[in-house]
Amino acid sequence: MTDYSINEKMILVQYAIKKYENEAVLLEKLKSILSEKDIQRNIDTLIGTQKVRRIGPEVLQNNESHTELPDLPDNLKQVIEQL
Repeated sequence: MTDYSINEKMILVQYAIKKYENEAVLLEKLKSILSEKDIQRNIDTLIGTQKVRRIGPEVLQNNESHTELPDLPDNLKQVIEQL
């Protein structure tokens, strides 16, 4: 696993949520990139800061009406494309 900064991890999770709203699918896709603990921590942080919202028991969604998605750094573009 590559070491990513805290901000990079959050951006990865946000873009993964945009691609896969189902939490189980999201966890499965991100496991090869981040630890499950990192994934859960970032999801919880994003929900707490209202950048992501939970819609039902299994669905996550970026709260784009509240905040915009951050710009995707060049070093993360290929990672997101491969998810």
